[in-house]
Amino acid sequence: MTETTHGRHRSGARTQGGQRWQVGPPRPARLHRHDPRTALAVDAGRLAAALSRRLGAGSGGMIGGRLALALQPRALQRLAVGRRIVMITGTNGKTTTTQMVAEALRSQAPAVSNATGANMLDGHVAALMTGLDAPFAALEVDELHLAQVTERIEPAVAVLLNLSRDQLDRVGEIRTVEASLRRALAQAPRTRVVANRDDPNVVSAAFDHPHVTWVSGGARWKDDAVNCPRCGACLGDGDLPWTCACGLFRPEADWTVTAEGLRGPDGALHPVTLALPGHVNRINAAFALAAALELGCDGEAALERIERVSQASGRYSTVRLDGHPVRLLLAKNPASWLEMLDLVSAHDRPLVLSVNSREADGYDVSWLWDVDFESLRGRTVAVTGDRALDLAVRLRYAGVRCEVAGSVEAAVSASDGEIPDVIANYTAFRDLFARSVRP
Repeated sequence: MTETTHGRHRSGARTQGGQRWQVGPPRPARLHRHDPRTALAVDAGRLAAALSRRLGAGSGGMIGGRLALALQPRALQRLAVGRRIVMITGTNGKTTTTQMVAEALRSQAPAVSNATGANMLDGHVAALMTGLDAPFAALEVDELHLAQVTERIEPAVAVLLNLSRDQLDRVGEIRTVEASLRRALAQAPRTRVVANRDDPNVVSAAFDHPHVTWVSGGARWKDDAVNCPRCGACLGDGDLPWTCACGLFRPEADWTVTAEGLRGPDGALHPVTLALPGHVNRINAAFALAAALELGCDGEAALERIERVSQASGRYSTVRLDGHPVRLLLAKNPASWLEMLDLVSAHDRPLVLSVNSREADGYDVSWLWDVDFESLRGRTVAVTGDRALDLAVRLRYAGVRCEVAGSVEAAVSASDGEIPDVIANYTAFRDLFARSVRP
């Protein structure tokens, strides 16, 4: 899986003066060992994280980093020295893609990651503290915080997955996020960018950057991408070539996701057999592989590691709730609900939907009316969560039979035979995974 673009081989070999030399993993400069303040911050942060886990207060993925930043405000810069860091952002798919990137990088050398999803500065510091010698890091980052990161460090690679409306009461409109991402990339001119060419909002964010690899997997959710993010002109169908009068246009794809696998910049088709289900995860895998190749990983070894990823922080995992096996699926906005409903449409297994509206979800649940629940007609589903009644009303208007349950455990206890699917939004999913037991 090697191709050459402008003298650079995707397998990690580069050319200079007619000679080929291999890009090896970086060696972190252990400056924190010689910096008493950073060393103290790291030791205190690790202790706080360990206490948090021991007391059952959490994974320590935030408190450790928060304490370290309080003691050393430049902890992120200090801990990033000598490492090659991949930042993964977007509305949907961040956690799964981050897991894939981390595994791909580990095909070459140790890599740390914020696997628990703590995706702001404190979570990044906490992740980097877990492996001070790891030369690589794969870090999920909140869409509105990438600019804060690039003010402090310049990641080796930035992955831009997609943008759609989410948590409007916290994040605001997509144009705000797109402008923030564009500013973040302007602050990192040497970063290699891997971006979604099928999302006009992502195209706009990455369009002016000098180093972009474009990935195409198709656009299923198009309601947030019908207008040009820069001038507002109508773009039409985002899956077709488009050019806007303001100069923005749909770029040519370097990587394309097909039903058979991934077609790379060299035109070769690389078959993919993922442990994770659905076309959306083939797209995530394409981003992960492209990012790994930017850092010199061997393509075949990286893809093999990506294919083995079977869950990411509980997503897609089969667990036991109150003694009953269930498969957990996360959906938190119309775009991700579209993908999960498509996934469960392939079978008639029992289905439970759980929706909360807490701070981490966003209090506004008007997005329920943008989800195509009509695809569930003909089957009966159970609904639960803080906003179960809102969801039941939406399903009634969609013509879907539903039953309101006091809890997911109560809903699945009535199911016989096949393992139920549970689709839950963020805090509902988090609470279920915390209560679950892996079989």
